[in-house]
Amino acid sequence: MQRGIIRYDMNTKKRKTLATHAAVITVATVILTACAKDVYLRGNVPLPESLSQLAPGEQTRQDVQSILGTPATTSVFGNETWYYISAHTTQYAFYPVHELDRSVLALDFDERGILISARQLNLEDGIDVAIAQRATPTKGREYNLLEQLIGNIGRFGTQSTRDGPGTRTGPNE
Repeated sequence: MQRGIIRYDMNTKKRKTLATHAAVITVATVILTACAKDVYLRGNVPLPESLSQLAPGEQTRQDVQSILGTPATTSVFGNETWYYISAHTTQYAFYPVHELDRSVLALDFDERGILISARQLNLEDGIDVAIAQRATPTKGREYNLLEQLIGNIGRFGTQSTRDGPGTRTGPNE
């Protein structure tokens, strides 16, 4: 009886080469698109048509809110000011987010709720604020891991096991 002869022809070799090339191209495409730069638009961007409807001295808070919507934030100190904030940001792979452009519409209101002024601010109008890196000290001593483990010896399992669930044992019982 004759054993089967393994045929290795050129078509099999071409198929394997084609499959290898397709796999390499697929992996390269996935890797390259994963590292693409992402650009995002964040916040509330009022339309130019909406901004042209603002009339300082004539409109109230309710009028402005019906035209532009709810503000992103309001002022904490001084006169009441509403801020509509938007930004274009980008991020490449795992690197930090980088701000490309920022637009802030600041609307000032008087004590009666009438619109006084509208100011358009951008990225150059912003001020960098340094974050304080201080830590509040706590009273007491910090223990290392070994001191914590040794300090817990004898603290657990002091309650008698003969007491059933729900029974309290203590000095005032």
